[in-house]
This record gives sequence, structure tokens and C-alpha cells, in this order.
Amino acid sequence: MNLRRLNPFAGLPNPKEVWAWGMYDLANQSFTLLIITLLFPIYLKKIVIAQGSSDPALLAAGDAVWARAQGGSLFLVVLISPLIGALSDARGLRKEVLIGSGLLCAALTCVLALAGPGDVWLAVAAFAMANIGFQLGENFLASFLPDLSTRKSMGRISALGWAMGYSGAVTLLVLTAVIFAIFGWKSEAQWRPMFVIAGLWFLFGMIPAIRLLRDDRKPASPPTGSIWTQSFGRLKETLSHATRYRQLVLFLAGFLIYAFGVQTVIAFASILAEEFGFKQSKLVLFVLQISATGAVAAIATAAFTGRLGAKRTVIAYLLVWIVSCTALAWLSMSRSRGGWSPEWMFWLIGNGLGFGLGGIGTATRALVGAFTPKHRSAEFFGLWGLTFKLAGAIGVLTFGEIKAGIGTTAALWTLTGFFVVGLAVVMFVNERAGRLAARNAERETARVF
Repeated sequence: MNLRRLNPFAGLPNPKEVWAWGMYDLANQSFTLLIITLLFPIYLKKIVIAQGSSDPALLAAGDAVWARAQGGSLFLVVLISPLIGALSDARGLRKEVLIGSGLLCAALTCVLALAGPGDVWLAVAAFAMANIGFQLGENFLASFLPDLSTRKSMGRISALGWAMGYSGAVTLLVLTAVIFAIFGWKSEAQWRPMFVIAGLWFLFGMIPAIRLLRDDRKPASPPTGSIWTQSFGRLKETLSHATRYRQLVLFLAGFLIYAFGVQTVIAFASILAEEFGFKQSKLVLFVLQISATGAVAAIATAAFTGRLGAKRTVIAYLLVWIVSCTALAWLSMSRSRGGWSPEWMFWLIGNGLGFGLGGIGTATRALVGAFTPKHRSAEFFGLWGLTFKLAGAIGVLTFGEIKAGIGTTAALWTLTGFFVVGLAVVMFVNERAGRLAARNAERETARVF
């Protein structure tokens, strides 16, 4: 057997750097998975805010506080990202910002373990600042991809990073399930050590990036104007360029709307599962199922998008989302009325959500790439990332407030509506015209140079 074939980094000119880059993505899964998706939303709601009480009013307040902490911190990320990006480019501090934001997130993740019953401000402040660090780090990690790859190897290296992230998620979930089983934890109040584990996982996982990742992109000349002018001037210029590509703008509008739903599921998956009776180890297994199904969908999507077409692939996954969310809303309505709500059906819906989660990201990125001229790739993919974070802020806040004020079923019908409206907008996108506009722009640029 040729062992070289089993090495995913074989043949790359910079395998150590690519591995270090992917390790950062593997490391930060401890925050996005254990803190955002699995453990902290329930801990904040039931222990910090409700203080172990089952009072529905306190639990509803917990939903609202979680939505405001998550959505509010994402709004701040949207506001400061252009400023931080311009500052790092002007000073040549891209790696420093990447590592600094990761260290901030890792340290504050450990601080979450200090938040006990009633420590609402400590919990919210530590989470919000950690989330800002995490989200900024994601932005800067993506910015290294063009430097680590060529046009030919970009898809392969991007897939490697994606795969390393999913492997980190699965490993963390298995580790969490083992810890729960060994210590026999029965109460959410016992989860605090997991926040320290999550922070340390992130801290040690980013060491390869600290040591091996290089940033050769230094400013060629001193920047002109204030940093505010540079940052928001750049954003204005990006928006001006994007408006010349009608299909891209139309698709990003649809993406903004259906991403309300995607971000909401990421933020509320464990809370919804817990409300449907999934406790402790079963909750971990449920999220593990979503992660595994998502990984399969991401890999499969990369294989058939070329034949089916990017727009059709996006539409197919939106239909999966609509069916899954409709079923979830119906199940919630039936459950609230004392009707039929079998556990196996929630597991089945979870597979649908996982499949939609893994596939829609890959398909969306493919369609944005198809509509983007090569010389605008950094600008437009940055705009795509900013749109996704704005969607998280709006979607999570909307869902959380409706859930706290009216109830879970109404919030789930709203979630379904996000995908229905997003699909309606995407249906008007002309993929052929969008691809043609991108190719024409590339030809015009090539003639100029």
C-alpha cells in the first residue's frame, strides 16, 4: 500500500502551513459547537437565569437573554469587522489579529465556568466578548486561504479545512459523551468544567498556527487617510462594485433571509432538543447526529453541484430545510396540545436539519463563487461573510424574542417562513446571467492589463 495516498496533505508545496491553518479551524470548534450550539445556551437559561427553577417565565426570559447575547455580539462584529480588517491590512497585523482574537475567545470561554446561578451579567459579558473574538478569528482565518493556495489547489485546501473542522466537532462530541458517562452528570449545573475544557482545547489547538502560519502580505506603502476612512471607504467601494452584478446582489438578498434560519438553528439546536426531552448524553448524541449528517452532506454536495447546478442545489437544500422546519413546527404544535409527538420523529427531523446545514453552506459558497469575478473574490466573499453574520444577528434575535414572547411553536413557524421567503427570492436568480456577468468582467480586466 502506498501510504502517501493516505496523506491528505501530500503533494502540497506547504503542507505544514496548511495543516496549521486547518488546526485553527479544528480548535475553534470547541467554541462554536460546545459553547454556541450544545451546552452554554441551556446552562445560561436553566442555571444562570432560572437558577434551577422550572418557572416558565424564567425559562422564557432565558431564551430572550441568550438571543440578545448572541445576536447583539454578532451586530457588533458586523460593525467593527471593516475597521479591524482595514487596521490589520494597513499595519500588516493579520496574523496578530487572528491569534489575538483566538486567545481572547479561549480565555473568556474558561471564564464562563465562573458564572453561577444569578451571575447573568458575568455570563453574558464573557460570552459576548468571546463570541466577538471567535467571529473575528473566523474572518481572518478565511483571509489566509488565497495565500496558502493556488487557483488549482484552492478547492482542495478549502475542503481540507472543512474536513478538519468537522473532525474536530465529532471528536469533541465523542469526548463530551464519554465525560458525561464517566462522571454520571445528571444536572446542567455540573457542566462548568466543560467550559474550561472548551477553552483549553481552543488554546492548545491554535499552537500550530502560532508557530507555523506565516503572513507575507505586508502593506506596500503607508496608508493614506484615517483608519475610519480606510475601513468604511473600503466597504462602500465593495458595495459599489457588487451592485454592478445584479444576480449576485439578488442572491445575497435571498441568502440574507434564509441565513436567518440557518443561524437560528445553530444557536437554538440544543435548547429545542432539550425542550423535546433530550437530556445530557442523549442531547450530545443528537448534536453528534446533526454534525455527522452535515459532514456527509457537505462532501456529497461538492460531488454533485457541478452536474446539478449551483442554483438548483441551493433550491434543493432549501426544500429540505422547509420540510424539516415545517415538521418541527407541526411536532411542537402537536406536543403543546398533548397530541402525537414520537421521539423517533424528532431524530428524523434532526437528520434533515443536519443534512440541510452541511449542504446549504457548500452550495451557497459555490453560487457566490460562480457569480464572482476572480479579481473581486476577496471583496465579494468578505461581503458574503458579513451578510451571514448580519443574518445571525437579525435571525437569532427575532426567533428568540418570538419564542420568549409567544412560544416555541410560533417561533418555529417563523423559522420556516425564513426559508420560504429566501427560496422565493432565490427562484428569481438567473444563474446563467450571473456567470456570464462574472466572465465578462474578467475578460474586461484581462484586456486592461
